[in-house]
Amino acid sequence: MEQEVIKITYHSQEIDKLEYIDGKSDWIDLRSAENKVLKKGEFALINLGVSMSLPDGYELIIAPRSSTFKNFGLIQTNSIGVVDESYGKYSDQDILRMPVLAVRDTEIHVNDRICQFRIQKHQPKIIFEEVQGLSGEARGGFGSTGKQ
Repeated sequence: MEQEVIKITYHSQEIDKLEYIDGKSDWIDLRSAENKVLKKGEFALINLGVSMSLPDGYELIIAPRSSTFKNFGLIQTNSIGVVDESYGKYSDQDILRMPVLAVRDTEIHVNDRICQFRIQKHQPKIIFEEVQGLSGEARGGFGSTGKQ
């Protein structure tokens, strides 16, 4: 498996260090670096306590953990966050944050796992070729893969 070295600065000694858990998932958990009390309807940028310098040609995708809504009543306001390699490359003042909206009163504590990320190469350049129609069999439309 290809490995990349990512330079990282921790801005909090209270959060666990990032770790790649081989064989479980290639998404890596991020933790809150602050205690935060939010009332229903409030917006906040949750400090994740790290800055990273990504290699050229890479981006970082931040998404909520599957349990974030259930445990904290938070929705990530931009659905996913896309961080390109220019953010944090030159300054450790570019600290990762998670923009959230509370749908109920909630509390987040230092070191709570609230989101996850993965690093990936930029999408290759694409040429769109217009055709009169696609020849494959239909899947059944949006949301058609079932409930189980």
